[in-house]
Amino acid sequence: MASTVFDSALFRDMFGTAEMRAVFSDEALVGRYLETEAALARAQGRAGVVPKDAAAAIDAASRSIKLDFDKLRRETEIVGYPILPLVHQLSEAAGEAGRYVHWGATTQDIMDTANVLQIRAALDIVARDLRELRTILADLARKHRDTPMAGRTHLQQALPVTFGYKVAIWLSSIDRHIERVDQARPRILLGEFSGAAGTLASIGEGGLEMQRLFCEELGLRQPPITWHVARDGIAEAVTLLGLITGTLGKIATDVMLMCATEFGELSEPFVHGRGASSTMPQKRNPISSELMLAAAKAVRQHVATMLDGMIHDFERATGPWHLEWVSLPESFLLTASSLANAKFMLAGLVVHERRMRANLGLTHGLIVAEAVMMAAATQLGRQHAHDVVYDACRKAIEQGGDLADILSGVPEIVAALGGVDAIRRHCDPANYLGLSGRMVDRVLGG
Repeated sequence: MASTVFDSALFRDMFGTAEMRAVFSDEALVGRYLETEAALARAQGRAGVVPKDAAAAIDAASRSIKLDFDKLRRETEIVGYPILPLVHQLSEAAGEAGRYVHWGATTQDIMDTANVLQIRAALDIVARDLRELRTILADLARKHRDTPMAGRTHLQQALPVTFGYKVAIWLSSIDRHIERVDQARPRILLGEFSGAAGTLASIGEGGLEMQRLFCEELGLRQPPITWHVARDGIAEAVTLLGLITGTLGKIATDVMLMCATEFGELSEPFVHGRGASSTMPQKRNPISSELMLAAAKAVRQHVATMLDGMIHDFERATGPWHLEWVSLPESFLLTASSLANAKFMLAGLVVHERRMRANLGLTHGLIVAEAVMMAAATQLGRQHAHDVVYDACRKAIEQGGDLADILSGVPEIVAALGGVDAIRRHCDPANYLGLSGRMVDRVLGG
């Protein structure tokens, strides 16, 4: 029976994706172990350390072996690691060539390299999803480049912006994450073959060349030195996921707030029954955003775990390594889920432009008080203009009424702006969007 959301038949597709689960499944992991052992044998055959026919036999056995997973599980629980039990089965499957399986390697060499192969496949998925999400956000930003809405600071209306501007800010973070993934690959995708204490003493002369051939077989970079206890690369992978899910959590928070009844500016895509309440027929909860936010919070905890797990003792650690076995797959699963939810939600996001415009009028013009102040400042000076408009704002708040009407009764402002029509023009939020549109164009590459 499943015991966590990651393998639950009920919840697994809310906290992961089938594609990412396939990368981190037991079968895939053991397959990566076998792939790594086979690559080592091939490299050693090329280097002349083991007979070429033995290397070929080991390679063939790694592809055709019928594993006894129950035996592998039992022996893994006894040994504490799966490699020695796996080597036993692979050696038997390889026949006479089995004597050369795992030549000069240590358990962590195989497990680290297999994890890097998993990370490479997982990063491919993340990078693809980020690029697809970029396209969705770019289309949304372009469509709503000039859709005015209230910009908010400290949860209060501040100045007018456009919805496209808001989306372009989200998009700019995604662009940086795409860049980060590309830049991180050379640091993360390193092979590991160094022997018991990392010195390649089991191989001696020619060890570094064998290491080079091993990494070449797998399409990984050769490290300058052993990284058994230098875990920054693995930690960087999870930290990168923390940054990505952090951005997705920020997007989710904005969307959830804008979906609130009192805002009413957005709705998540309608799917019959999605977000429904068991008691309130009217409810349409922002489920995708909720899952994105949950993923951000969960991955953040794994980032902290991975940073703690970097503190290894001496040349081989006594426990921190095991933390990676928990945090690495779960972080990738949560990230995949968050990206999938983001793509679904943003591709079908319903934008209520009328409500955005209506909300701009909630303060009866106060949201553009700065516009009037700055326009009058050229004639009155900034501080005096500020004081005059400030007094008008206080009157609007305390006595009610539109700011434009109150300002129209202030001779200084009328004279400074050149008439009542000019006051009303400056009090239209759509006329005080700053460089929102041009900033959107910059993010879109225009």
